[in-house]
Amino acid sequence: MKVFVYSREAIELIISQGEFPKNTAVISFSDPELRLIDKNYAPVDYSRVGCEVFYCDVDDYDLDSLEEEGFTYDSFFPEAASLAKYINRCFLEGKDIICQCEYGQSRSAGCAAAILEHYYRRGIDIFTSYDYFPNLVIYHKVFNALMSSESQPVQ
Repeated sequence: MKVFVYSREAIELIISQGEFPKNTAVISFSDPELRLIDKNYAPVDYSRVGCEVFYCDVDDYDLDSLEEEGFTYDSFFPEAASLAKYINRCFLEGKDIICQCEYGQSRSAGCAAAILEHYYRRGIDIFTSYDYFPNLVIYHKVFNALMSSESQPVQ
């Protein structure tokens, strides 16, 4: 399985050019806070490419801001277990995965790093790239959910 990280702008360009890769599933992070600012804000529309999408409506909070935003680590991103099942199924079906968020740097990078670390012990590839600033809460929530699930890392 290949794992890619994209911003909203980059993936929308790929979709508009008809170049969306075959045999690829998507994990799309959208911003609940942006809906408060822009009433027209909506997650990326993947309907034209006919791929599977797991939508995650979760803000880009770090561990220090969870409490002030009304969350605990345990209450933040409760979809992580369902996401792990989705990732496992995609892995077993031999699909590649695109992780996408608004800027393609934080939540999507944290998710991609967790997937790469779980299956291939290569999450460091994301953490050492100057292109990304992985959200550590997303990373840990997804990685822990993958480790708790029935999936097995590739040896």
